[in-house]
Amino acid sequence: MVKVKNFFKKVGKWFVNHAPTKRRLIQIYSALLFNCNIKGYFGSGNNIIYRGGLKNLCTPGLNCYSCPGAVTSCPLGALQNALSASGNTAPYYVLGILGLMGLILGRTICGCLCPMGLGQELLHKVKTPKLKKSRYTRILSYFKYVLLAVFVIAIPLIYTTVPGFCKYFCPAGTVASVFQLSNSNNDFFGMLGFLFSWKFILLVIFVVGSIFVYRFFCRFFCPLGAILGFFNKIAFIGVKLDKQKCIDCGLCIQTCQMDINHVGDHECISCGACVNVCPTQAISWSGAKILLHGSQINKKSTDEFKANDTTEAAPKLNALLASGTSVNTCDNSSELNFQPVVFMQSEPAEPVKQEYTKSAQGAVITISKKPALSAKVKKHGFWLQISAWAVALIVLLGSLIYFNFFAPVNASTIFKVGDKLPDFTLTTFDTAGTHGDKDYKVYNKISTNVSSSDTLLTKGTVTVINFWYTTCGPCVAELPGFERVKRDYGDDLNIIAVHAADMFSETAIQKFIDEVNNDKSESWTDWQTIFALDTSEIEVYTMLGGTGAFPMTVIADKEGVITFVKHGSLDEPSLRNAVQAAMAR
Repeated sequence: MVKVKNFFKKVGKWFVNHAPTKRRLIQIYSALLFNCNIKGYFGSGNNIIYRGGLKNLCTPGLNCYSCPGAVTSCPLGALQNALSASGNTAPYYVLGILGLMGLILGRTICGCLCPMGLGQELLHKVKTPKLKKSRYTRILSYFKYVLLAVFVIAIPLIYTTVPGFCKYFCPAGTVASVFQLSNSNNDFFGMLGFLFSWKFILLVIFVVGSIFVYRFFCRFFCPLGAILGFFNKIAFIGVKLDKQKCIDCGLCIQTCQMDINHVGDHECISCGACVNVCPTQAISWSGAKILLHGSQINKKSTDEFKANDTTEAAPKLNALLASGTSVNTCDNSSELNFQPVVFMQSEPAEPVKQEYTKSAQGAVITISKKPALSAKVKKHGFWLQISAWAVALIVLLGSLIYFNFFAPVNASTIFKVGDKLPDFTLTTFDTAGTHGDKDYKVYNKISTNVSSSDTLLTKGTVTVINFWYTTCGPCVAELPGFERVKRDYGDDLNIIAVHAADMFSETAIQKFIDEVNNDKSESWTDWQTIFALDTSEIEVYTMLGGTGAFPMTVIADKEGVITFVKHGSLDEPSLRNAVQAAMAR
């Protein structure tokens, strides 16, 4: 019995010593809440990516729109798309969301809510030698501002419909594409080119770097952290420093694993590690009086530091003695060798009634402590925390149940080879393929509806539907071949290039069509190919079997029966063979 009892004691002690902090629990909670569409990781077809109304909202953290589990949008992706489509108008909606996030939370979002931050911290727990921060890592931390200026702002503004950071750097999007690869057929691999290889190499670098460097991607590459850093000084919630109580002991900077110069600067992610090591309790959480009961907040002690020693070491020595940290002094009293700081739980210990004086090398410290909190206040705080976690768990469980069992899917039926094309309506763009054609009723304007059943199929021609989007390299590369096939077959063939839904505005897509000039002789506006836009309400792409691979081509014969489906790139000879086979039916 004694052995069994000791065993359970050891197990219990292990759980107590390894229990996650509140910050870690919040990180896990937010990662689950933002990615509660769990069925997307195991689904196929139109169930891979959620495209409902919540995708109009931005996640407070880096969380890719294309992730199978994501139920909201990434603020960086939304900003790039908005800048691409903005023209002469500022994207007030997205800028307003980012501003609101920054004003309320600042980089607390990075420290407590961002799923990418959680992943990097877990990778850093792998037991390996670690690269310590230095002035060089501090310099490198400014590289993310270069990425912000060039890839998030400049490229989308100059090269419309090109989300520079998402396309060339973002590891979250690469992780999402890996999930899509695992859920798609082998045709998806045919469209992988240099860009995917480049991003996959970057993903490997970020993963390996996060093992050896704390928050490797956050510190050096994340433009969202750069944006939120501008708000750190004025954010409502976050850590703040009381300069009157600060004695410049440096323990906060020594403890912090980010590249901060002082508490609360643009590199501070408000993780709270510095709160517990400050000997004078000069660091606290701003906004706590609004979120917690007033008497629950740990009152700052009134510390009187009297130094008979006039050297620079006295303030630091006083601080270390007050915190109970052991010190080895050097011959030069202005230098101190610190013992390793032991991290405490996220909440500081309760104040204890005691008054004492310590001295060393002529330094004298007198410390007065406030009385401990009353039992009534403790009880109130306990039930407040229990209530908050209960509400949070109800919200999380409700979201998981809804998105995985009750949320509507994007299409009820998937049409395959041998099925007849369903009825659907598309919005067409201004090209030569629609000018003056009475069947399409398009006269140099956007947003005119075309019905596949009433217009396209009654003409008795073979129909080719190609799904693409402007920033898809393989998509753009293959379209000139489609146009050549259209011109060769003339009125016996319809080719419709359908842009993916909810990626760019109609104006931005039309601008891309007008400006593209692949062979240096004409823009796509002069093509006979009809350009149209898919919508999230219809989702023709998923209706016809799209699983995340772009481009995709569907061919129907003169009776509207699907004869050919290809996920991934389709070269011109293969297209001609498939068209000829449909015409021969």
